Amino acid sequence: MSNTPDKSLVTSTDSFPINGTDHLEFYVGNAKQSAMYYQAALGFELVAYAGPETGVRDRVSYVLQQNKIRIVLTSSLMPGTEIARHVADHGDGVKVLALWVDDAVKAYETALSRGAESAFAPRTLKDDEGEVVMAAIKTYGETIHTLVERKNYTGVFMPGYQPRQSVYPVKSVGLKYVDHCVGNVELGTMNQWVKFYQDVMGFKLLITFDDKDISTEYTALMSKVVSNGNGYIKFPINEPAKGLKKSQIEEYLDFYRGAGVQHIAVATDNILETVSQMRANGVDFLYVPETYYEDVLERVGEIEEKLEDLKALNILIDRDEDGYLLQIFTKPIQDRPTVFFEIIQRRGAKSFGKGNFKALFEAIEREQALRGTL
Repeated sequence: MSNTPDKSLVTSTDSFPINGTDHLEFYVGNAKQSAMYYQAALGFELVAYAGPETGVRDRVSYVLQQNKIRIVLTSSLMPGTEIARHVADHGDGVKVLALWVDDAVKAYETALSRGAESAFAPRTLKDDEGEVVMAAIKTYGETIHTLVERKNYTGVFMPGYQPRQSVYPVKSVGLKYVDHCVGNVELGTMNQWVKFYQDVMGFKLLITFDDKDISTEYTALMSKVVSNGNGYIKFPINEPAKGLKKSQIEEYLDFYRGAGVQHIAVATDNILETVSQMRANGVDFLYVPETYYEDVLERVGEIEEKLEDLKALNILIDRDEDGYLLQIFTKPIQDRPTVFFEIIQRRGAKSFGKGNFKALFEAIEREQALRGTL
């Protein structure tokens, strides 16, 4: 084993060092009830809360955690606020993709010097457990990246929040960390946002999919994946491409009323156990016909799992030069057909399941047809 460090993993040369995803914040219509869904269906523990009881007058926030995944659900307590307007416009959706950094002020100033637009200037929050420094920049749609520095904080989440425990008897479904977050943007703007991540945050272009890679008989889309220096942050960015009918990206943009986060991919070490538990908890997944499994092993080769087990749970398989992956996609997790989750188990593969795109998008088209939006 060589002692020479892999250059791709050396963050000291990273022009915009990021340690990982800090949290994802959703603005939702009813945070209390949404929090119950995340606990009962998705296996998240309630760990912290902010609201009137903690001195916050205009909103409530529930912080849910499963291993390294932290999700904040925030609702407005009154009309006319920024949160209430966001929910009215977009439905329940992701407002904040928060990134964990060592120096929030430096990261913010670096981003602004490279052309980023400020969402809010650096602020320091303090309590008995220490301090958290935060600043934020704007990205596609109304989404923002909050830069979170927490090296001097030992509390449960951040100042202003109090520890809370789930009353509901939560059982983890084995979700480990955020693998990637996908954004949908308007036609013709994908390259602009790829350039933003390259110029402002020093991301590298990892992979490009064109409409030949991602198309069905009726619809198509384009996608580019950008990644930060250590590879912990991966952002695929999709835009619609011309097709005979309305693509899933166009449907998303119509219902979300603009660009935004389409799905969050979360990793598991055992997708069979995770998906079995999620299905038992009532989570809806996209359906891929059984014919998908007839020749899948000819395409992907030998795998450790039994094909019958994967078929029974409707889990998809793909392979790249580094190994294979297993993946499945939930249906949208709110009323509008916008945000959903991907469950992924990587068995060496570093890619995104290109071999499954056609089957997946045909599955989405069947759902679109039921909604009358194809």
